[in-house]
Amino acid sequence: MPQQEIDVNQLNQAKGNVSLTKELLTQAIEKSSSDQTMSQEAIKQAASEIAQAQTAVSQVQNAIAAQQTRQPEQ
Repeated sequence: MPQQEIDVNQLNQAKGNVSLTKELLTQAIEKSSSDQTMSQEAIKQAASEIAQAQTAVSQVQNAIAAQQTRQPEQ
């Protein structure tokens, strides 16, 4: 069976989103006691990055599933 093509660009995008999420959550933790507003904004941004990462990963999963459906079993 041929190896599945994976959209590496989308996975790299997801990786970048996760990395940024880590930075934002670290910032939120550091600012939690001194600046509630900044902490809350960092959390909102982190949630957005997580959603983008999930979307990218889902798109790759869907593409692989569609490709597997098109390929006959061997």
